[in-house]
Amino acid sequence: MPIVAQVFIALVCLIHVYIFLLETVLYKSRGVKVFGIPPSEVEARKAAMSNQGCYNGFLAAALLLGLVYPDPAIAKAFATFGLACVAVAGVWGAVTVMVRILYIQTVPAVLGLAALYLL
Repeated sequence: MPIVAQVFIALVCLIHVYIFLLETVLYKSRGVKVFGIPPSEVEARKAAMSNQGCYNGFLAAALLLGLVYPDPAIAKAFATFGLACVAVAGVWGAVTVMVRILYIQTVPAVLGLAALYLL
């Protein structure tokens, strides 16, 4: 796997570990600030954010397996799956939540896919 692809996969993985933490463990202390959640909605959104964080944790796990799995073909499959899911989720997030998500999630994931398949 090209080193450039590994760097992008690691970057996307770290972004999703951070998002996972913000949506679960750090939701009330840091997550509400990062996501701009009004104080009146913090409790109402807590369970949904935790659930969403769980999915981001699964994406990070797939990307991590893409980096460390010993069989190169299976590692590439995990990396492809993780990056493709992040890219699609980022587009959906940009359409439904805020455009900034496109740049935070989709762009690095697409660059990772390009590096994985074109280098």
